[in-house]
Amino acid sequence: MRVLITGATGLIGSRLVRSLLARGDTVLPLSRKLHSSSKWGAEFASQCEPLQGDPQQSGDWLQAVGRVDAVVHLAGEPIMAQRWSDAFLQKVRDSRVQSTRLISEALAQSPRKEDGTPRSYICGSAVGYYGANSGDAPLDESAQPGTDSMADISREWEAAAQPASDAGVRVCNVRTGIVLDPNEGALPRMLFPFKMFVGGRIGSGKQYMSWIHRDDMNTALLYVLDHTNIRGPFNATAPHPVRNSEFSQIIAKVLRRPNWLPVPRFALRIALGKVVQVVAGGQNAVPKKLLNDGFAFRFPELEPALRDLLNAPAEQSS
Repeated sequence: MRVLITGATGLIGSRLVRSLLARGDTVLPLSRKLHSSSKWGAEFASQCEPLQGDPQQSGDWLQAVGRVDAVVHLAGEPIMAQRWSDAFLQKVRDSRVQSTRLISEALAQSPRKEDGTPRSYICGSAVGYYGANSGDAPLDESAQPGTDSMADISREWEAAAQPASDAGVRVCNVRTGIVLDPNEGALPRMLFPFKMFVGGRIGSGKQYMSWIHRDDMNTALLYVLDHTNIRGPFNATAPHPVRNSEFSQIIAKVLRRPNWLPVPRFALRIALGKVVQVVAGGQNAVPKKLLNDGFAFRFPELEPALRDLLNAPAEQSS
């Protein structure tokens, strides 16, 4: 398989690139800075064809869309990069919507491979689609979108892939939860206060957190690439979301630290501004589509996932 990947140097993309190369696929990783193919391992140099380009801007790199079996589009401005302002939210939106539409329109010009089967377009999205205060009910892929800023962005993000879908491309929208990685993303920020002995729940602690272990995230993307029967949105989340209070309890247990200092929502609003809706909100998103198709999660429960990531041995039963 030949796969073009945007966001190839990010938390999710870099692992996906190496996994595809390791199993013998050819990968075309796109980034604004041209990297040597050895970045993903010298042993895979012959299988790696790096591309330079901005996914929001037309360029020669778009010609590669007609030479691949699939495009995995993971690029986008990190939503926690700074305090939210109208200008920053517009930047977040544009980085997702414009790039998704640009690739979608390129795929629409060449929707089928040489053998006549559809190309695949695996597009990033987020469980923020359902809204930051979506209640306690489990949310599968049929749930309606929310009405806050991130829900609006996610809805436009997914809609931007419509030209490719209309042309016959197999489009999948990856509604990703919190990807747990000990070195990148949200988890190091969550761990820090506990390591400093001041950890605790956020706000009421009743909000759900939809999470996924980095290995299951990677395996889910590979699964969707290979299983061409899967189309449309799917939740890339572990089967068992937890409330923030339980998440905090489990972190404290795994790290052997206290869990005693809750962070009031009003304090978060003062410190973070509008981004508080992401930090203090949540979704009870469940991966119904993946489970129904037979995908097996290696880490369906949070405590074993955290123990694996943090190299923390399981507690001995007495």
